This record gives sequence, structure tokens and C-alpha cells, in this order.
Amino acid sequence: MTRMLMTGNAAAAWGARLAGVDYVPAFPITPQTEIIETLAHWADTGALDCRLVTLESEHSMMTAAGAAAATGVRVFTATSSQGLLYAMEMLYAVAGWRAPFVLVNVSRGLSAPITLEPDHNDVLAARDTGFLQIHCATCQEVLDSVLLAFRLAEDKRVRLPVIVNMDGFYLSFTREPVELLDADLVRGFVGVFDPGPIKFRASAPVSQAVAVLGGTPYSYFRYEMHLAALNGLAVYDELAGEFSEKFGRRHDSVEAYRNDDAEFVFVMLGSYATKAKEAVDRLRLAGQKIGLLRPRLLRPFPETRLRELLAGKKGAAVIDQNLSLGKGGVLFAELASALYGQKDAPILTSFIGGLGGRDLASEEFYEMAALTREGAETGQTPPPRLLYTEEELREVRKLQAVAQVERERLGEER
Repeated sequence: MTRMLMTGNAAAAWGARLAGVDYVPAFPITPQTEIIETLAHWADTGALDCRLVTLESEHSMMTAAGAAAATGVRVFTATSSQGLLYAMEMLYAVAGWRAPFVLVNVSRGLSAPITLEPDHNDVLAARDTGFLQIHCATCQEVLDSVLLAFRLAEDKRVRLPVIVNMDGFYLSFTREPVELLDADLVRGFVGVFDPGPIKFRASAPVSQAVAVLGGTPYSYFRYEMHLAALNGLAVYDELAGEFSEKFGRRHDSVEAYRNDDAEFVFVMLGSYATKAKEAVDRLRLAGQKIGLLRPRLLRPFPETRLRELLAGKKGAAVIDQNLSLGKGGVLFAELASALYGQKDAPILTSFIGGLGGRDLASEEFYEMAALTREGAETGQTPPPRLLYTEEELREVRKLQAVAQVERERLGEER
């Protein structure tokens, strides 16, 4: 095994290469393009024996990915932000085809206004499509999760496509030490894709089609997809154990950091959880019993494991790097539903932060911990909060004032 510095994008490309992908339909979009450029270079030089085709849009790309997977070949592709939304119609369709392939999404905030920085509203918009979702916090996890995702998608108990998500810029363009796994060992882990009855050969054609169904059979097929997604929980746990035995790293469905004796915990997704770990360490030095829970799986949602890890805790600060407009944080709502009715469940506090790549300072984690502790002591849950400083608010108001002056000037000129 070789250890080297690589970006999250490079790690995703290496995951696809080590998995031995056969087909890569592609369309470029920042900050994902480096993944496709790397794979294209390998395909051109013969380092990767695959067919890479550039399509005219993300919608076409996703259609091609699903169609190819339905013929029994191993498929990989990647997108980001608006590109994921452009493909959204086909996300539902290819999941309904039960086409197993891997899609890396490099999260970036959605327009409007336009930003190139990350948050999770793009990938969470795909929450209900039928794609399973693995969320990564490091570049090493990106590589490992691509390999796990192929096994998960192709397992006969699942047979659904999988999104591997990483944060744009914070991971996609950041170089971290990554252990490049031995190709022979990876082949032994990932294996050869056995498509079963979905394979297509010109010499032995089999008709495959999607019929127009009424409510009763439609409900049956949708429920079958739901059960397959739920199967993913046990399958993922099996794969995590197998991966740990072979490569020495275990990626559980929920990462628990200093949680055993914790009275309070942070709960969050993605790379910003590494900031939370530092805050946990500093708060521990100050004598506070606090930990961190980070779900790697969002779909299927590991609610049983989260209930076990949160049992007996006094409070949990849920930090969402997303905002469901008119409701609040998506992870907060998911966790609240999982804990509803549990006698030993902690008080939950909701914080929205990191939108459009806004940084989270250590002091903000300290304040969230204090507010959660106060809520547990008083029994009064504080209202959801957007993480924003007074200085940032003054800056926004200055921009608003400048914009208003410009509008008035333009009005006078007309």
C-alpha cells in the first residue's frame, strides 16, 4: 500500500479505477471536473481500461449511466450542485430501474444567489430518489467509500444506485494523506460485478422495459425499493466489517467520537465534523463530557444505531449544513423523528451553519454546547439558530445599503 497526498477528487477517481469500472458517462461541472479529467487521462493513456463518453448534459449523463448499468456493466460517474438538479428526473428513473452504479456528488451550494462553496442542499434534494447516500469527511473516506458503494449497490439484496458525497473545495481540492490500496487486494474485495438477470448480450437478447402501471402494482414496486434500501443497513455493516479485516479501517454507518461517557454530543454530516472533533477535544480539556456523532449513511437512515448511541445523553446539538426553507435543518428533522417516543432520548437543539461554505469557528461550537447544556438543565429547548456573527450581519447590511443607493441612482437616470 502506498501513502500519498491527493485531493478528494483524485481519491474519487482512484476509487473508480481500483474498482475496475467499465463505463464512465461524464459532464463537467465545478468543483467535480477534476474527477472526470483524471479518469479521461487514464483512459487515454491505457492506465484504465474503460469507455469514457462526454455527454451533452447531466440529464443525458444520468440516463446513460442507468442504461449501461442495466446491461450489466460496472458504471461510475460524478456531478455537483446544479448538475445534480439537472439530472434529478433521471435519478428517480434509474433508481426505479434498480440500476446499480456509483455517483460521486461534490456538494456545492445551490443558486440563487450563486456560490462555488459547499453546503448539502444539493445532495439532500436527492434524499428521496431511491439512491443510497454515503457522506464522507476525509479524502481517505472518499476513496474507501467508492469501493464500499460498488459492493453495496451491486449486492443482490440491494440493487440500487449509491451516491458518495464529499464537500466541494474543503475536500475536492484539498490534498490530504491517502493510503492507495493494493489493486490485487481491492479486486478481491470488490470482485466482479455479477449482474444476474439484468445482463444484456446481443447473442442472447432479453427484453427489458418499464411499463405504465396503476396504483396497486406501482405501490408494490415502490415498496420493494424501500425494503431494498432498508436491506442496505445490514449489508453496509457486513461490508464495513469485511473492509476492516482486509484493509484495517472500519467505516461504520455512524462514526462515534469520544461518545462512550459523553453527556452531550454534536451531530453533523460531512467534512465540517473534523472541526467539531477539535472542539470536542478542547471542551474535554475544559472538563466537559462531550462527544460527536457523524452519520456516514443518510439513506438508509441508521436510526437504530443513532438511538443506541444517544441513549441516556442529556443533549444533542444537531448542526445542519443545509436549510429546508420554511422548515429548518434536514438532519435535525430526521433525528427528531428517529428519537420520537424514546424514553431516554436527549433534548435536541438545532443549528444551521456552513451554508455556502461559511466557516464554523471553534467559539461557535463552544456556544452551541453551552446552549444545549442550558436547554437540558432548564427543560426549555432553544429555538433553531442560524450561525451568524454580528460583524457578518453588519457587513451584509452595508452591502444592502450600497445596493439600495445603486437602485435609486439607476431609477433617477431613467
